Amino acid sequence: MSDEQPVPATPGSPHEDRRQTGPVTLRRNKVPQTTTDQRLLEAHQPSEWLHADPWRVMRIQSEFVEGFGALSELGPAVAVFGSARTRSDDPAYARGVEVGRRLVEAGYAVITGGGPGAMEAANRGAFEAKGTSVGLGIELPFETGLNEYVDLGINFRYFFARKVMFLKYSRGFIVLPGGFGTLDELFEAVTLAQTQKVTEFPVVLLGVDYWQGLIDWLRHTVLENGMIGPADIDRLILTDDPEEAVKAIRTYEEPRP
Repeated sequence: MSDEQPVPATPGSPHEDRRQTGPVTLRRNKVPQTTTDQRLLEAHQPSEWLHADPWRVMRIQSEFVEGFGALSELGPAVAVFGSARTRSDDPAYARGVEVGRRLVEAGYAVITGGGPGAMEAANRGAFEAKGTSVGLGIELPFETGLNEYVDLGINFRYFFARKVMFLKYSRGFIVLPGGFGTLDELFEAVTLAQTQKVTEFPVVLLGVDYWQGLIDWLRHTVLENGMIGPADIDRLILTDDPEEAVKAIRTYEEPRP
């Protein structure tokens, strides 16, 4: 039985031509000439419906269902972000491998974006330490899929669904040098913590030379102009040492008064 029902209206009124489709009210030229059931059972129909907004909702729902199902029993985990462009001979790559290994030794699974560069490094460290190495990939025109060190991988169409997985299943973020994508993840996490949309968690910036300029700008420009508070900067922990980065995560998790 279709959920599309014609709605009686006073003849000659502006609402005379009206149809109720579930919670949606359609009037005048928005009233379709066919019903949902008719369109569903139509033998010859175009494929444009695959790209329509209502169908996208189903795809989005499926991404959340798949993500929650795959990660619900993951256990304690930490997300490691960083540039896909980091070369294997870059010191940041070596730090990524070490931080992945140390996180596993501390009892955490490692979650990355699943790509090459710094993400591969953290996954590699977790893999070589025989821990759980997770990659949350994203459909991009210039990415080649998940790196070979990912044991549990999920590919997403939508950035926002992927971001929810990072935030929901991570006890903290460790951020290696990176570009716009890395900065996006970093500032979204800090914003959600600032606005108390998520339980506060530590954000560690790994690489003093790379991140110090950002911290200075936040402190001497953004803070001095009253755009943020001192506590917002205090959320960011700056270090060169992977051991200190992991220690910051563990210390933050210890019970506090």
